[in-house]
Amino acid sequence: MKNKPTVLIVDDEKNTREGLARALERHYRVRLADSGPAALRILEEEPVDLLLSDVRMPDMDGRTLMKRALARSPQPVCVLLTAYGTIDAAVEATKEGAYDYLQKPVNLDRLETVLQRALASRAMESENRRLREQLDRKFGLENIIGSSTAMQEVLDTIRQVAPSRATVLIEGESGTGKELVARALHQLSPRSMGPFIAVHCAALSPTLLESELFGHERGAFTGAVERHQGRFELADGGTLFLDEIGEIDPSVQVKILRVLEERRFERVGGRETIEVDVRLIAATNRDLRKMVEEKKFREDLFFRLNVVAITLPPLRERLGDVPLLADRFLKEFAAENGKPPPTLTPEAMDALTAYAWPGNVRELRNAIERMVVLARGDRLTVRDLPPAIRESARNGAVGARPAGAAGSSAGFSLEETERRTIERALAAADGNRVRAAKALGISRRTLHRKIAEYGLSVPARRGRPPAEKTTSG
Repeated sequence: MKNKPTVLIVDDEKNTREGLARALERHYRVRLADSGPAALRILEEEPVDLLLSDVRMPDMDGRTLMKRALARSPQPVCVLLTAYGTIDAAVEATKEGAYDYLQKPVNLDRLETVLQRALASRAMESENRRLREQLDRKFGLENIIGSSTAMQEVLDTIRQVAPSRATVLIEGESGTGKELVARALHQLSPRSMGPFIAVHCAALSPTLLESELFGHERGAFTGAVERHQGRFELADGGTLFLDEIGEIDPSVQVKILRVLEERRFERVGGRETIEVDVRLIAATNRDLRKMVEEKKFREDLFFRLNVVAITLPPLRERLGDVPLLADRFLKEFAAENGKPPPTLTPEAMDALTAYAWPGNVRELRNAIERMVVLARGDRLTVRDLPPAIRESARNGAVGARPAGAAGSSAGFSLEETERRTIERALAAADGNRVRAAKALGISRRTLHRKIAEYGLSVPARRGRPPAEKTTSG
């Protein structure tokens, strides 16, 4: 009984509703109502999977009841019944949200088929909604982590440009999260219901890349045994992400430029012109401007791609974000491995926030995953760090690089962590407040305010007398 879907049958004719109940009770949990108001009272008491309602009833007609039922959450699937059915009425009912519209006397075989299809449709919508929520959680802005000024500017740009049709060029070193930004742009755009197609250009030869992007006809080249749709076709109505676009051969660059200008192309070996509606997002870890100067990248394509540029800072320039990222990754990998999230000792966090991270966020993510998998307790110490990071800390590299953060929530309050972070940045910058503010990812004005708030002593810059301790008065 508990696993049966619930159907609410609403009809002012007793024989009709009881007859339908007998026909459906084997496969459904049946509730009965003799009017619209009575049906609404049942809907207030419990969720209903299916609403099967007569149209013509006193007090409240079936279409009005359906509208009120669909305003509730969760929504039932609605099927209307009438002895006075017309095509126009059926069309209007479906526009208002009815799944189907059946005439009386009801054909029970037809009714069973409609209800089964309605439940399958409801299950599919529920699954699509669940998958979309998963995508939003996985690729939404909340997964682009960073409280630094640089990352907040990135997030602001994503929010502003995502709803537009503009082509976006994402620049940044390997491991900074360029594809994550591309997916967030797609998820926040009107194209989010369409496909997101990613192509990693550096992994393909020029000939293969051309075929992958534009498709080919049967017999276009040796091995082309059947027609193949390219990524531009597959991304129609959605977003195409070209990663490492700086690696694309000039001959392919020309074809991409044409698609951007005309929204059309031909498959390799084909004559049919194919029109597509695709938003292009490109990414690179190379200096495309320099490549243009060196005649290695087309200038016209560069300007077409560089409508909106988003530059992702390397992790070493936003070390203040390391504790936030580490905390997220600790929870993520602990959940994946069925463990309670471990904590990092202050010394371990100091080592993480002083490391240069040549592999950027990807390297940090891999490091945290390794630590969680190999953890033998609920506290991670310096001994649990990957060898390269542990060796860097042992050799005194802590504080030798631009310092963005120190401390951790495992050992300090938020205020103490912030105070230590600022002290460390000022020491690493030799008292230079401009450099310290940049390393911290905050404005110079904010840094001055924080120095006063915590009563910090600013280290003397070389050749200058020591600064007096500032008070917040």
